[in-house]
Amino acid sequence: MPIIVGQDTAKARKSLSVNGKSIAYYSIPAATAAGLGDFSKLPASLKVVLENMLRFEDGKTVSVDDIKAFAEWATLGGKNPREIAYRPARVLMQDFTGVPAVVDLAAMRDGIKGLGGDAQKINPLNPVDLVIDHSVMIDEFGNPRAFQMNVDREYERNMERYTFLKWGQNAFNNFRVVPPGTGICHQVNLEYLAQTVWTDTDQNGATVAYPDTLVGTDSHTTMVNGLAVLGWGVGGIEAEAAMLGQPVSMLIPEVVGFKLTGQMVEGTTATDLVLKVVAMLRKHGVVGKFVEFYGEGLDHLPLADRATIANMAPEYGATCGFFPIDGETLRYLRQTGRDEDRIALVEAYAKENGFWRGADYAPVYTSTLELDMGTIVPAISGPKRPQDYLPLTDAKSGFAKEMAETFKRPADKQVPVAGEDYTMSSGKVVIASITSCTNTSNPYVLIGAGLVARKARALGLDRKPWVKTSLAPGSQVVSEYLEAAGLQEDLDAIGFNLVGYGCTTCIGNSGPLQPEISAAINEGDLVATAVLSGNRNFEGRISPDVRANYLASPPLVVAYALAGDMNIDLTTEPLGTSKDGKPVYLKDIWPTNKEIADLVNQTVTREAFQSKYADVFKGDAKWQAVEVTESETYDWPPTSTYIQNPPYFQGMAKEKGKITNIEGARVLALLGDMITTDHISPAGSFKPSTPAGQYLTERQVAPREFNSYGSRRGNHEVMMRGTFANIRIKNEMLDGVEGGYTLGPDGQQTSIYDASMAYQAAGTPLVIFAGIEYGAGSSRDWAAKGTALLGVKAVIAESFERIHRSNLVGMGVIPFEFTGGDTRKSLGLKGDETVSISGLDTIQPLQVVPCTITYADGSVKTIQVKCRIDTAIEVEYIEHGGVLHYVLRDLAKSA
Repeated sequence: MPIIVGQDTAKARKSLSVNGKSIAYYSIPAATAAGLGDFSKLPASLKVVLENMLRFEDGKTVSVDDIKAFAEWATLGGKNPREIAYRPARVLMQDFTGVPAVVDLAAMRDGIKGLGGDAQKINPLNPVDLVIDHSVMIDEFGNPRAFQMNVDREYERNMERYTFLKWGQNAFNNFRVVPPGTGICHQVNLEYLAQTVWTDTDQNGATVAYPDTLVGTDSHTTMVNGLAVLGWGVGGIEAEAAMLGQPVSMLIPEVVGFKLTGQMVEGTTATDLVLKVVAMLRKHGVVGKFVEFYGEGLDHLPLADRATIANMAPEYGATCGFFPIDGETLRYLRQTGRDEDRIALVEAYAKENGFWRGADYAPVYTSTLELDMGTIVPAISGPKRPQDYLPLTDAKSGFAKEMAETFKRPADKQVPVAGEDYTMSSGKVVIASITSCTNTSNPYVLIGAGLVARKARALGLDRKPWVKTSLAPGSQVVSEYLEAAGLQEDLDAIGFNLVGYGCTTCIGNSGPLQPEISAAINEGDLVATAVLSGNRNFEGRISPDVRANYLASPPLVVAYALAGDMNIDLTTEPLGTSKDGKPVYLKDIWPTNKEIADLVNQTVTREAFQSKYADVFKGDAKWQAVEVTESETYDWPPTSTYIQNPPYFQGMAKEKGKITNIEGARVLALLGDMITTDHISPAGSFKPSTPAGQYLTERQVAPREFNSYGSRRGNHEVMMRGTFANIRIKNEMLDGVEGGYTLGPDGQQTSIYDASMAYQAAGTPLVIFAGIEYGAGSSRDWAAKGTALLGVKAVIAESFERIHRSNLVGMGVIPFEFTGGDTRKSLGLKGDETVSISGLDTIQPLQVVPCTITYADGSVKTIQVKCRIDTAIEVEYIEHGGVLHYVLRDLAKSA
């Protein structure tokens, strides 16, 4: 809620007249006039943060000096890393990350009562929307009944979770749930929830306008920056603190300006553009920074394309990729059914307060890049990372190179498929999926995919029989315009039937392959491939049967389903043969930009958005039939394998502890570069032989009912056992072994879970060593929670991705970075060392401390490591054992 405090910021409060209504706001030009500094050259993305400081200045959490620091940022060339306390307007969640967050809130209600406090203190103070979108799995595909059968199975698998979420909706204030089958959270946010300029009433009842801002428990929360809404992903831990009134502690970021010029040429898509942007920004280095897009190219870039670029900010490593408010923002708000008064407010506020991108928009940036969109060519990325950019002309040769250098397998091995008249070989595309928030929010690429299907169907082409095809749109509006254009029938004809509204393949819910195909892949140790229109292609994420995953535009996903093989050059070789026996090439079925634009203009209507979002929180009959008991605290079902009361707050002391030095720690894992949160805490399926599978089997859960790691994030027992259990993770303590294994206290190979339990029983602390970009990828809090519950006290890496570093601190695990050129390799680490870290009992933010390594032969080496506790408040979080413990004690005391 906006507050009125501080003599200087009171001078910045002004009023705005919109359609005859007077609305208060905090004026940046008025702050300049009040002597707080010249903010005129700040990028719009940073002005959003500055406005937040003006509105919440209280002399304590936010000071006048914090505000003046933004003026200094501009004069210092776009750098002034001062710690600030930022308060987003709202919080967005999805069910995989949202369930553990609600579990934590329910546990905190129990915890605060144990500390003598009031359970009603545990309520979101800011609005929270949770969209159930990660649970639908593609069991059925390629037929008209696929959608309904997948939905039915979704409810069968997840009823315990849905009952719990519905209880939470009733028990907590300011908490809404968007039911299953509605859409992906980021697309629902973009199309409906986001307002660009938010309004609220202050303590005096006056209406105050301010920028719409949020944090979300999904890394692709950044998508909404395409609509000039500043938002980014945080771990569930940080989101819970934010919703409970705790400000987000951050440093004033650097802002990289990315100038777009020219316009897209015939035959290219927003996906091709964003894959190039990802590669450029990864090379530039933008971790922990804002990226803001500007330049005359934006005049030719539809908002759907902007949202595609903003969506993939985690893939290029930035905190966010922001697009300022302009005429296209207003057009999109109108098209998607926003209220006309809101649209008028957005325009008036942006122009009055310096947020509008006009012809004279020329802010200061920390650094800049430039890209002529006219140079973009069709492209894919893979096989393991989003930044592994490949022009489509290089896709075939790129895969051949990966076969020789990375996978080291023969490319020509053929394995018969039982009962079929074809063989499997490396490079065969076994999954082709139009999926994820990145592209299914974009009508240009969805209509484009439908037109490719129409032209292919007319020529008599079909998907290859070994390809599992699926269409999982980001919202029901997509189905509305595909049906209106008559394109869904064409997509159905080649196997791209609707399978559900959700993340599906992109989150690892691709479902099982045909058993005979799976058997052939495993028998031949083949490199099967997947092509998806998603944002993530990390190892082991998409399917346990697939080793090479490629990101592509939806039209190219359709093309690869027709070709069925990465060993075919789509730019020169035929995809198949027409019904009259002629070869069909990609150019024969590729639509023109005009064909796509004409259909988009005809079918993507304001009325469609208004109709589909009219009852967005109501849900279908299945959701309405979910029965819950209303109660202040949750009655934890003791036999549930989905929802369990976590141990974090049980027996918690009333006072915080002290940070202590780490003595005699053993190494749990030696890990390489780019260890993602998928490696640390996988979201997909798991087998009965894993520790998680054994846990469920012991509780009489059949393998068919295992569901996925992601769906069981409400049960810490499953998630602990799944930590570092990705099937492709490689622990360098073991030679050539994949999966979640390490050496136990006895020196023998065992699972990471079993080893950690043995070390905990002996009272031995644990550490992890890793390379660069540790914790890249999804903003999943379980990557930190699981690490903490395994008894890991420190992670020492060459560098960390932003969200995971914050999550580790939020769970009481201390991140450290090597200094002076040291690495796990230069130090000759094997995993049998003992590690001690001192100086922690008097630690200060970003302090360098000594780390003593005792090798197995008795030799000792002391190195210096940088403690990545970045801010003073984070020191307190560690002292309390985590951010939620800090908040809980604070709320208990206030009661």
